[in-house]
Amino acid sequence: MSFQAYLDNIEDKTGLTPREFVAKATEKGFGPGTKAGEIITWLGEDYGLGRGHAMALVHVITKGPKISAKHVGTGTTHGDASDELWLDGKASKPTNV
Repeated sequence: MSFQAYLDNIEDKTGLTPREFVAKATEKGFGPGTKAGEIITWLGEDYGLGRGHAMALVHVITKGPKISAKHVGTGTTHGDASDELWLDGKASKPTNV
């Protein structure tokens, strides 16, 4: 599953966009430098997210929406169409993300 697909599935499961999760994480004091385990625990306890989905949000919360180019255009199930993840929800997503 691609990074973007994880984020889209999280939105389906929780009703929250990735950007809304970033805002909630910021309110809790999470951001760059926060250990993944703290964020994973919060996402599991409050939103029922498993480790894989939580790790996609950990990346966005701690590193922002940019991903490594090695994940882009690979044509594999883990490949993304862009090195910039879309955080504003599936309904507003351009077709190339």
